[in-house]
Amino acid sequence: MPNHTSLPASTRSAPAKPRAHRTGIWSGPVPILTAAVLWGTTGTASSLAPSAAPAAAIGSAGLALGGLLLFLSTRSARSLLRRCGRGERWLLLLGAVAVAGYPIGFYPAVARTGVAVATVIALGSAPVFAGLLAWLTTRARPTSRWAGATVLAVIGCTVLVLGPELVGGTAPMDVTGVALAALAGLSYAAYSLIGGKLIARGHPSGAVMGAMFGVAALLVLPVLLGSGTQWLVTLRGAAVAAHLAVVTTFVAYRLFGYGLRHTAAQTATTLTLAEPAVAAVLGVVVLGEHLPAVSWCGLAVLAVGLAFLAVPPGARRRTR
Repeated sequence: MPNHTSLPASTRSAPAKPRAHRTGIWSGPVPILTAAVLWGTTGTASSLAPSAAPAAAIGSAGLALGGLLLFLSTRSARSLLRRCGRGERWLLLLGAVAVAGYPIGFYPAVARTGVAVATVIALGSAPVFAGLLAWLTTRARPTSRWAGATVLAVIGCTVLVLGPELVGGTAPMDVTGVALAALAGLSYAAYSLIGGKLIARGHPSGAVMGAMFGVAALLVLPVLLGSGTQWLVTLRGAAVAAHLAVVTTFVAYRLFGYGLRHTAAQTATTLTLAEPAVAAVLGVVVLGEHLPAVSWCGLAVLAVGLAFLAVPPGARRRTR
């Protein structure tokens, strides 16, 4: 659950919110980092899909199937939609729109700019958007520790993913692709903040994630059906869709929602910059890709930033 400073002024004095002041690494950062590891398998899995599968359809299939699985397997998600107030229903709907906006923005951005550029812009911009949105909506000024760790992580992520282009030269940038990737980053930051706010109000994390992703699954169904579903009936297509639905959506967002109970959304979006690191390592190990030395240096910088943010200050003092 986010810190009390990230809540609206009207809820800061509520007596039911005292449990998020101090959390250990296992209750907040570890579930979020584990979710990022699972998300890091997305690129490798989607590369194994049939060549006829459109990029937007692959992402929409994972969200549609995984989102419905999250909703149907969580009884409290259905009751949450019935019992929450009008204001919270609007928050859930806004969160669902943001969830649906991520694949709709990210996968077309990949098609226009490539995986590397789209990943850097989407995931690198998300922590910045999360910090700005939290500042604008709750007056929660970002801490210097978060800012320093985020700068390190974003720099490391950029050098890691763009290492091959930095060494071999870059092609002209596609402005539309950049805008779509930034939209994906904004969507991710928005639904992380909305989910964190609803969880902070006492709603179960599984219910919040299940409700947002269940509605989002319905929102992306037209994209999936309009893009064509023939690839889903093949063995490879079904296997890829099942992996994206079960592993990178159902399991990963269960963990992410649990982590949001104990971690501010600004911190969570920075921690999930571990995703491109996992994707890069899998590309080397599974797909036989090669990373230049500069990318490995970026991986080291990213690891330092994430470690600085993940380990609580008290834990660092106790180990000295």
